[in-house]
Amino acid sequence: HFGVPQRTAQPVDIVPQKRFTAGTLSGVRGRSAGQGQAKTIQGHAAVFYDPDAAGTEYELFEGVTERIMGGAFDRALEEGDDARALFNHDPSLLLGRVSNGTVTLTKGQRGLHYSIKVDENDPDHLRVLPKIERGDLSGSSFGFVIERASWHEAERDDGTKAEYREVESVRLLDVSPVTFPAYGGTDVALRAAGDPMGGVRESYEQWRQEKAKRRTGAGKWARLAFMPIPSRIG
Repeated sequence: HFGVPQRTAQPVDIVPQKRFTAGTLSGVRGRSAGQGQAKTIQGHAAVFYDPDAAGTEYELFEGVTERIMGGAFDRALEEGDDARALFNHDPSLLLGRVSNGTVTLTKGQRGLHYSIKVDENDPDHLRVLPKIERGDLSGSSFGFVIERASWHEAERDDGTKAEYREVESVRLLDVSPVTFPAYGGTDVALRAAGDPMGGVRESYEQWRQEKAKRRTGAGKWARLAFMPIPSRIG
C-alpha cells in the first residue's frame, strides 16, 4: 500500500532490454494438441503488475522496481509487431515468428501469453521441447524497446519511500523460453537484465535530478512566501 505517487514522464528509450519471468509465474509447458494438430510450447513472457499478487514487480536494481502495466503490449498486438520466438534470446535458435503464424501472442488477465507451434522436423524445436517437458526449462523472457514509461515515487505504510517505473507501451522484439529466468538470492520473482541496465539507470538518474530540482524550486518559493514584506515609512 502506497500514498499518492509523484509521477514523471520518461522519454522514449531506444536501448533494447530484456525481462525474465520465473518459472512459477511464466508457466512454460509443452502441450499436446488433438489428432492432426501440432504440439505447442506455451507460457507467459511477461506478467502484469498486480498490487494483490506478490512477485509481479521486476527488480531493476536495489530499491528500485519496475511494473509492466496492463496496456504495455496493446499497441504491439494491435499493429502486429513482428516479434520472434527465440530460445534464450539467441537469434540463431529461431522457434517462430509472428508474421509467419508460427508464434501467436495474446494478452490475458495475467500477462503476455505466447504459443509456439512445434515443428517435429525442426532440430531447434526438438532440442528445446524435451527440456520443457522434463521441467528442466521453466522460465520465459521478452525483449523490447520502451515506447512510453513513467517514474514514480510513493510512500509506503511504514513511511519509507518506494521508487518504481511503470512501463506503459513497448515495441516487442522477441519472446523466449529461457534457462535462467531469475537470479538467486532475491525474493523478487521477476528480474530485469540488460547492459547491465545501463539505459534504465541513466533514465532513473535523470528522473532523480529533475525531482531534486523541483523540490529545490518548491522550497525556494516556499521561503519567499513567508518572507516579511518591509513596511513603508512616510
